[in-house]
Amino acid sequence: MTENTIIPLPEPPAFGPKARQPTGGVKVGNVIVGGGNPIVVQSMTNTDTTDIKGTADQIAQLWRAGSELVRITVNTIEAAAAVPRIKDRLDMMNIDVPIIGDFHYNGHTLLTEEPACAEALAKYRINPGNVGFGKKKDTQFATMIEKAIEYDKPVRIGANWGSLDQALATHLMDENALLAVPKDAGEVLREALIRSALDSAYKAFEIGLPKEKIILSAKVSGVQELIAVYRELAKRSDFALHLGLTEAGIGSKGIVASSAALAVLLQEGIGDTIRISLTPEPGQSRTAEVIVAQELLQTMGLRAFTPMVTACPGCGRTTSTFFQELAQKVQNHVRDQMPVWKIKHPGAENLTLAVMGCIVNGPGESRHANIGISLPGTGEAPSAPVFEDGQKTVTLRGENIADEFIDLIDSYVARNYSP
Repeated sequence: MTENTIIPLPEPPAFGPKARQPTGGVKVGNVIVGGGNPIVVQSMTNTDTTDIKGTADQIAQLWRAGSELVRITVNTIEAAAAVPRIKDRLDMMNIDVPIIGDFHYNGHTLLTEEPACAEALAKYRINPGNVGFGKKKDTQFATMIEKAIEYDKPVRIGANWGSLDQALATHLMDENALLAVPKDAGEVLREALIRSALDSAYKAFEIGLPKEKIILSAKVSGVQELIAVYRELAKRSDFALHLGLTEAGIGSKGIVASSAALAVLLQEGIGDTIRISLTPEPGQSRTAEVIVAQELLQTMGLRAFTPMVTACPGCGRTTSTFFQELAQKVQNHVRDQMPVWKIKHPGAENLTLAVMGCIVNGPGESRHANIGISLPGTGEAPSAPVFEDGQKTVTLRGENIADEFIDLIDSYVARNYSP
């Protein structure tokens, strides 16, 4: 063996091609991830977990907005001790949403010293790049997996570009340097991220955590890199996969980047649960990331959460802002009504609506919706025909068009969606 010889790392055994968890998926509290089940929307709080009321209130807000899993930071003994009290508070609010504990560096200690926390959480998130360093890494990782086995909890092994396992990355870079034709450094680092997730999953499996208790993620902040990484993960394993563009950004940038990456993967059948990691704008609700995730899945036809409003963008024919205000009012109304409609009018989330601004496409687009309205454009007669399932039913006029149209929507839902 020469001085420059590098012993190659063993490849983790293949668990078979991605097949959407044929074993039935991963049970996380009352939610099933993978196994052909609907893609799950999740989110994360940004409160101090030791603020029990504030954290419980934000979890409740995210749940009401439609988040089916909520992750919280568990970074100190005090935060770990707060977890069961947060869950108790949610139980008193009749909110049964699975809570995921996000652990970095000291998860082995927190789960050991706070057994009530280990029991209260529905899932543990472990970052293999932040489990520990040197000789302690394997021991601390094993402790967390053993706690998951003891308390019968699933684990997300979540590798991240920003906290990549440096020992693994260095090893693969050294191997690459000895090749006759070295690969691009970016390709090697992507491989390091993939291997970090897969190697850790196999270690967990060897320790005794069943395959159906493991979810994988390998997040980066670049669109093309994320697509490449997840295609490879899906090719090399059949674990349930959590999708998300990490550090997506603020406002439209974060929305567009996340949608661009996740839409490609979802269209290819890759991904079982998603999060849109938006940086909240000052004063903006944390629930924005939930709404974007829902709208992404719904516009792709993968799930339905709330009636979606088709509305024209406006042009020189629509100099009034009335149709814009009505479209916004209708969208807000149906989203506010969905918690009630889910119980009283199941299926209403599939309702299609149209609010159009002039005669050019207004009547046609309104006919395509379950219920639509074609408002008068600039210079057009001050009347607004309403169409239900392709048929004109009434023409609205006057100052109360908005309220009358919303009443028509409510009546349509009551007639067409009954328990």
